[in-house]
Amino acid sequence: MGRVKLSMEDMALIAKFEQITGAAAIDVIRDDEGERIIIVVRPKQLGKAIGRGGVNVKAASAAFGRIVDVVEMAESAEAFVKSALAPARVEQVKIIEHRDGTKVASVTVNTEDRGIAIGRDGRNVARARILVRRHFDLTNVVIA
Repeated sequence: MGRVKLSMEDMALIAKFEQITGAAAIDVIRDDEGERIIIVVRPKQLGKAIGRGGVNVKAASAAFGRIVDVVEMAESAEAFVKSALAPARVEQVKIIEHRDGTKVASVTVNTEDRGIAIGRDGRNVARARILVRRHFDLTNVVIA
């Protein structure tokens, strides 16, 4: 797992998110292209971050003025890819190392959930790519 450096602005966003939701966050990414904020929370904190009926994540979205995506951290790259593509039902994640040293996550999802995994305009798979590049040094996520 790579170490992530946070700016003072990032730390302020995390503190505000934690204050709103009560969930422990460990990373934040401002995705200007997707007009959203991606928050990575500690394991077993996802439910708390989202809240009953989504109340906490909706309050955070209102406070930040952007959509807030919440992803649960995991110990392995495979588990983290599954988490980043949720709620799609991921059947398998294979980490493939190419000869040039680059690593790619090849993901097999339930056929019915392929659209969910990719997301509108590729938003969900883009979120997974951003996160695994930052936390696990993988260069790409491919939906097989």
